[in-house]
Amino acid sequence: MELTAKGTVSAIVFRNEENGYTVLNLETTDGDNLTCVGNFPALSVGAVLNVSGKVTVHNRYGEQLCVESYTVCDPTSRAGIVKYLSSGLIKGVGEVTANNIYNMFGNDTFGVIEHNPMLLSNVKGISKKKAMDIANAVAELKQMQEQIMFLQSYGITVNLAVKIFNIYKTQTKALVLDNPYRLIDDVDGVGFLTADKIAQSMGVEPVSEFRVRAAIVFQLKESAEKQGNTYLVLNDLLSSCSDLLGVDLTQHGQLVEDTLTKLVLEPAVKLFEVEGERCIALLRYYKLEKAIAARLITLNRDARRILVDADSLIGQFERVNGISFHAGQLGAVKSALINGVTVITGGPGTGKTTIIKCIAEILTSHGMRLEFCAPTGRAAKRLSQSTGSDAKTIHRLLGFEAHGDKMQFKYNRNNTLPCDVVIVDELSMVDASVMYSLLSALENGTRLVLVGDKDQLPSVGAGNVLADIIRSGVIEIRYLTHIYRQSEDSLIVTNAHLINHGKMPEINNRSRDFFVMNFSDFQQVSDTVVELVTSRLPKFTGLPSSEIQVLGALKSGVAGVENLNLRLQQALNPRIYGKNEINVGRNVLREGDRVMQTVNNYDLPFVRFEEDGTLSDGTGVFNGDIGFVRRIDRSNGIMEVQFDDNRIATYTEQELTDLQLAYAVTIHKSQGSEFEVVVVPLVSGPPTIINKNLLYTAITRAKRAVVLVGSKKVLAMMVHNNYVAARTTNLCRFLQEENAVIQRFFGNGTKSSDEE
Repeated sequence: MELTAKGTVSAIVFRNEENGYTVLNLETTDGDNLTCVGNFPALSVGAVLNVSGKVTVHNRYGEQLCVESYTVCDPTSRAGIVKYLSSGLIKGVGEVTANNIYNMFGNDTFGVIEHNPMLLSNVKGISKKKAMDIANAVAELKQMQEQIMFLQSYGITVNLAVKIFNIYKTQTKALVLDNPYRLIDDVDGVGFLTADKIAQSMGVEPVSEFRVRAAIVFQLKESAEKQGNTYLVLNDLLSSCSDLLGVDLTQHGQLVEDTLTKLVLEPAVKLFEVEGERCIALLRYYKLEKAIAARLITLNRDARRILVDADSLIGQFERVNGISFHAGQLGAVKSALINGVTVITGGPGTGKTTIIKCIAEILTSHGMRLEFCAPTGRAAKRLSQSTGSDAKTIHRLLGFEAHGDKMQFKYNRNNTLPCDVVIVDELSMVDASVMYSLLSALENGTRLVLVGDKDQLPSVGAGNVLADIIRSGVIEIRYLTHIYRQSEDSLIVTNAHLINHGKMPEINNRSRDFFVMNFSDFQQVSDTVVELVTSRLPKFTGLPSSEIQVLGALKSGVAGVENLNLRLQQALNPRIYGKNEINVGRNVLREGDRVMQTVNNYDLPFVRFEEDGTLSDGTGVFNGDIGFVRRIDRSNGIMEVQFDDNRIATYTEQELTDLQLAYAVTIHKSQGSEFEVVVVPLVSGPPTIINKNLLYTAITRAKRAVVLVGSKKVLAMMVHNNYVAARTTNLCRFLQEENAVIQRFFGNGTKSSDEE
C-alpha cells in the first residue's frame, strides 16, 4: 500500500552513518506514530518530514513505511525546534542552549541562524565563534538535504540519491548540473536513460556533441559488460546509438566525426580497422588485450628450461596412482614441461585434473614453487579437493585490496608473485581484465599452465580469452578427447559429449545419474522441479536439498529462475515466527536462504575462518559468489552471508540489492561451479539463448546426477542449435601480430597446436 505522510521525527531508533540507513519514529500531523525505514543522508530528532513510500508488515517489527522519497521542512513549534537543535547534529548545542535560543528568537530561530547568525552571540553561553559554528552546521545539514531533494526531483530514488551523494558529497548538484552523463561512469545503477532524462530536463539539445558522446561511451560499456565485446564495428555502434538517442546519426556525420575525434584525443577510445572496417574500442579494453598478448608471448619465449627425465617421472606417477595415460594426456604433461605457456582443453572425464596433478608433482619434485588458482571460490575449492593442493581464487592469489571504488592487487608488475609456475583452472571463465591482472603479476620466466573447456560458455566479463588464445595458433594447445571418467551405469560424461557433438543424449533405465522427465506444460515443469528438489531427489540420493541446484536458461516465465526461486524459498525456507527476514525490492530474504552476489563489490568487508582455525579479514565479494544468509539484524540494518569459501560478509540494507535468491540460478551464473545434483528445467525461448552450448554447460556442472525436466522437443531443439553469440575481441589478432614481431627478431616463435 502506498502512503504519504507528514510529521516530526520523535526518535531515531537506528542509524548507519556509512550509508544513511535509518529507522525512525515519525509523529504524524494526524496524531499517529509511524515507523519509517529508509536511507537519509543526515537527519535529527525534531526534523519535519514529508515522506512517501510503501507500507509493509514485518512479522517481528509490525507495520512500517519503506520510504521511497522525502522532503525536509524546518520545524515550527517550540518542541520541534528545541529537539532539532539539541539532537546532537550541532556540536556544542544541548537542550539548555537550544531552549535559550528559542526563548530569544521564538519561531524565527531558523531565519536568524540562516540570515543573521551573529545575533546568536546575544544568547547566554554562545560566543561569536560558537554562533558561526551553529550557523555553519545548520547550513551544511540543509545543503546535504537539498542535494538529495534535488536528485529526487528528477525521479531518482532515495537509495540511489544517497549513493550519488556519498560519491559527490556537497558538489552533487553542481557536478550533476554541469554534466549529468558523468553519473553513468561514476555511479553503479545509473544508466544512460536516467542520466539522459536529467540532461533533457536541463535543456540539453537532442542532437548535440554532449549527448552523442555519452551515448557512444555508454553503448561501448554496455556491449562489453553485457555481450562481452571489447570493440564494435563503428557502423554497428552508430546504429545502436541512433536507436538509443532517437536520432538518425547518419544524418549528422560531421557531428559524429567531431565527437569521435575528441574522444580519441581525451583519450577515451581507440579507432582502428579490422579487415577494412572501421572499428572502435574503449581505450581500456584495447590496451588490456594488447598487454595480454605481449605478456603471453614473452612468458612463452622466456620460460626457464626444465632438465628432467619426463618419461621416467610420468611412469612413476602412473605406477603410484595405478593409471595409464593416453597418448594425448602424455603429450599435455610433456608440453607443460617444455613450453612457457601451455593450454590444456577438454570436456568432462578427459583427465584434466589427473594431468594437473602429474604436472604439479613433477615440477614440485624439481624444486619449483607452484600456485593453483581458479576464477571463483567454488572452482578453487574443487581444484583443491581434486589435486590435494591449496588453490585460491585469482583475486585472492593476487592479494585483492579495495581502495574506494577501485580494485587493486598486492601483486602486480611492480611486486610480482613469488612463484615459478602458475596453474589456472576454468580458464573459459576468465575475462580480459582478470587475465591482465594475473599476467602482470608474473615475473619473466614464470611457467603458465592454462586449463579449461573450450566448449563452455565464455566469461561473464568482457573478452574471450580461452577461445582467442586457441584461435590464434601461437600458443601450444593440447586437446583432450579421450573419455576416462565413466562407469557402465553413468551417463553424465557420455551424454555431455554427445550433446557437444550435436547428438541426442542416451536415455535408459540403467543410468543412475542422467534422467529426462518429459513434460510439455511449463506449469508441470515448474511443479516437478520443486518436487524433485524438496523431496524426490533427497530421498533418491540421500543428499539434502542444499546440495541440489536448479540451473535455468531464462529468468522469467512460470519455469524461469525468478519464479522457481520464490516457490523453492516457500517450500524449503518458509516464513516462521522468530526467523528474521528483510524486504529487498519485490522479494524477501530471510535467515537460511541460499543467495548469490550479482555484481562485484570491492569494498564489502568479510571475515574468513581458515582451515587451520585462524581468522582472517578482507574486503570484496564478486559476481556469482553463492552462500547462505547466516544472520539478519533488523535493529542494526545488517545481514551476514556466509559464502562457499567460508567468507562471512556483512551487508548493510543499501547493499542488499546486490543479492538474489539462489535456489535456482541461470546457467550463465553457474560457470566454474560444480554441484552434487543439477536439475535443469527445459523451456522454449530465443534460439540465441536456448542452444547446445548452454545445455552442455548446465550438464557439465553436475557431479553426481543431472535431471532434465521438460519436453523432448525442446531438448532436441537445444541439442541441434549450434548458435554461439560471436564476440568481437582483439586478443587473437594481437597475439598473432605480437608473435610475428617475435619471429622477425628472434625466429621460430610460433608454437604448433597438436590435437589427438
